[in-house]
Amino acid sequence: MTNASLSIRICTAAAAAFLAAIIEPIGFATAVAANLCRPVLTLSEVQFSPIRTPKLQRSWTAVLTVDASECAVNSGGHFDIVFTRLSENAPDLEFRERFVWSPFPRNVALDFAADEAVASYRIENVTPCVCSDRGAEDRAAANGAWRKP
Repeated sequence: MTNASLSIRICTAAAAAFLAAIIEPIGFATAVAANLCRPVLTLSEVQFSPIRTPKLQRSWTAVLTVDASECAVNSGGHFDIVFTRLSENAPDLEFRERFVWSPFPRNVALDFAADEAVASYRIENVTPCVCSDRGAEDRAAANGAWRKP
């Protein structure tokens, strides 16, 4: 074997190892991403509280309901509410606040000055959850593991 063919084989082996090092994490990320689900978040009962003294503030509140039926048990994460704030003394302002979601209904709240109002709001950037393993649940049910003694 000549030095030229030896160096070509070494380069080919190095290139294959390099490609494997790049492709393996991509395959892992794809497999993990394939097992992620998105919960459905809904805001209801949205309202402003009366103005409170001494700070002359009022609270914007809403009830957050999460449909996490596709998620594994005890899932949770974060989400943003993007608000468009109106003010009597300042330009309109769009901003976002981060909140925590869990499968259980909860109240979310944010304080505003007395001269401010919320023109609009929307939910964005919901962190995904790990999908529930429906196959494992079906197998457990078939084996009687979910029966109460």
